[in-house]
Amino acid sequence: MSTPADQTSGINRRQAVLTAAAAGLAIAANGVGGQGTLFGATLPRSNFRSRDKTFWPNGARLAISLSLMFEGGGQPEFGAGGVIPERIAEGIPDLPTNAFFAYGYNEGIPRLLDLMDKHRIKLTSFMIGKAVERSPETAREIVRRGHEAAAHGRTWENSYQLSRDEEKRFIADSVESIKRITGQNPVGWNAYWMRSSVHIYETLRELGFLYTIDRPSRDEPFIIPVRGGELVTVPYTFQLNDIVSFPFEGWNPAAYEQALKDEFDQLYEEGVHRRRMMVVSLHDRISGHAGRVRVLDRFLEYARSKPGVWFARKDEIARFALAHRDDTPVLDGGPASKSSVR
Repeated sequence: MSTPADQTSGINRRQAVLTAAAAGLAIAANGVGGQGTLFGATLPRSNFRSRDKTFWPNGARLAISLSLMFEGGGQPEFGAGGVIPERIAEGIPDLPTNAFFAYGYNEGIPRLLDLMDKHRIKLTSFMIGKAVERSPETAREIVRRGHEAAAHGRTWENSYQLSRDEEKRFIADSVESIKRITGQNPVGWNAYWMRSSVHIYETLRELGFLYTIDRPSRDEPFIIPVRGGELVTVPYTFQLNDIVSFPFEGWNPAAYEQALKDEFDQLYEEGVHRRRMMVVSLHDRISGHAGRVRVLDRFLEYARSKPGVWFARKDEIARFALAHRDDTPVLDGGPASKSSVR
């Protein structure tokens, strides 16, 4: 079993991720790929296209996909990152942090599900296997209301340091828990902080997955050929991820609402000429708080007031991308050790 990645405070984890993201952008700018890199070169396709076909169903010019991370109950008993910056002593149950995670299934998810019902939106929930087992009624309610159940690992911790077989079991265990409890077979995967091993694409194909979200490199879905088939990436987000960009300390609801609107407006404008997708990440214990839901409510009202907006589950986006390949980038993966960051 890998060592939990929450041995630093939540603040330090956010800083580390932002630093890593900046480093990745620098590598991409120089066209350099390192040993074990997962990213292949993109097959030729212009990024500047005229409006000569439909990019989304019913002529929509922008797809919006919301992710609900169901993690409460799947965290380690001590050492999980939260709102308390000081890490608790080794071996001592972190009672307030565990209670903070419990807020997700007690209050956050029910509140967010009601908001989705209000706006007639279906989202994708990435579920930790242990969290689903801890709150089976919550997991079943998510699926009962028409949302997608996707896989997020057996527990809330890294898998990239595991052997290929161990990582495969780590993922398969979460799939089995979700399927047994909700009746829905997950076809989408998200790793802890998006970090899987270099074997992940082959592993996901072997497990029957349709897509992953762990490549925040584009504002549209793309296809990755994998031995024995292919996978779709429905890219995740850092900038509109509540756990990274909008922590509790210093959080400004007006700024968050404006950030959502600015992202929407720019992508909506670009959507006249090319396929565009907006992603918003919601964590059960963060975005499920009353004040944050109120801000999200206002943004959804704004977005729904515009014509040609498709609110979609990620499995729907992945299947549409496969069915409309002429407008979907395809990555020529090649050996991981010889590929470049794209």
